[in-house]
Amino acid sequence: MKAGGIDSSRIESMLAQMRAAAQRPQTEGIANLASPINADKSTGKIDFADALKASLDQVNQVQKNAETLGKNFALGDDSVSLSDVMIAGQKANISFQATIQVRNKLVSAYQDIMSMQI
Repeated sequence: MKAGGIDSSRIESMLAQMRAAAQRPQTEGIANLASPINADKSTGKIDFADALKASLDQVNQVQKNAETLGKNFALGDDSVSLSDVMIAGQKANISFQATIQVRNKLVSAYQDIMSMQI
């Protein structure tokens, strides 16, 4: 089922990847995230808030990179090609859309939990 451009199986796949990354030792960690993730040293668990913040920071960095490339191309920088600008823009768009889909799933899960009878 398509939900805003990304099907639910893709979201489930991303969540499975996040779960697998959380199970890895901190030394492997999630190496490509922009900010370090604090882990509980005794259990080796990753704090959800830190992982979420790191993911949002990474999306923000991709957006800033695309914006910078676009500005440099518009100003006539010969080292920046149109294809680089378009690819960076698409990467930024995809990462933002994926973030929105994850947010929607989290809100939906929260609403389901809040509607449960005790």
